[in-house]
Amino acid sequence: MYWARSQQLCCVVTVNGTTGEGLSLSIQERKQLAEEWMCQGKDKLDHVIIHVGALSLLESQELARHAAAIGASGIAVIAPSFFKPTNKDELLGFLQKVASEAPAVPFYYYHIPALTGVKIRVEELLDGIREQIPTFQGVKFSDTDLLDLAQCINKNEREQFMFLYGVDEQLLSALAIGANGAVGSTYNYLGRKTNLMLQAFAKPDLALARKYQFLTGEFLSFVIKLGFGVAQTKAVMTFVSGIPMGPPRLPLVSASEEFIAKAKAKLESIVWPDGD
Repeated sequence: MYWARSQQLCCVVTVNGTTGEGLSLSIQERKQLAEEWMCQGKDKLDHVIIHVGALSLLESQELARHAAAIGASGIAVIAPSFFKPTNKDELLGFLQKVASEAPAVPFYYYHIPALTGVKIRVEELLDGIREQIPTFQGVKFSDTDLLDLAQCINKNEREQFMFLYGVDEQLLSALAIGANGAVGSTYNYLGRKTNLMLQAFAKPDLALARKYQFLTGEFLSFVIKLGFGVAQTKAVMTFVSGIPMGPPRLPLVSASEEFIAKAKAKLESIVWPDGD
């Protein structure tokens, strides 16, 4: 899901990202998933963005070529997280080498320093980035540093880039400073509530938008205290949708029955403004 500049809600899926445990999958598994999403999403989804980041540059390039071959709407790349880039030029060099393998596909940088440990500011990275990566389209900004995001948006005067915010409990704050999109795990089970928040923000009815954001935050605050990660997210997705998401891959372990019971009770106890 993202919130376009025209304030039109569009359905976008990012494949093989964090919630999808992309970095825990083999290259062949990642290709298979990408192909299946492209097949199942045809005529249903507005955009399918394939995450092709990997610790190995060669593997990332292979995945980029594959994404281009199957007609992906875009590719995204996370920073390498074992041997890490230590400055803008090193990071940009890696991203450019991947993007060049899919020269006709929009390219996104997936910024999530809490997991990668790469804390190079996006504001710095953006300076002259189109000269190095002509297909650069924007950033999935999964960080709580709203000052960095604000500086990026302030420099984006011609609105040539997309800033897709990825910290779900702070989405309203990001929208207020100009983020034009959102990609996050909670939208898999709270997508309708988030869409209602976006509609309230557009009216603008900020009091109603805040109510939706506060209630989302109430649920997330509750489950975070219980221990909330990708495995627990999949458990919530399963009991909300009724579609089994399967177990996570080691070293992650499945959510406990205690967690599932408490999370389900909490979610069911929330009274949303639309009456659900």
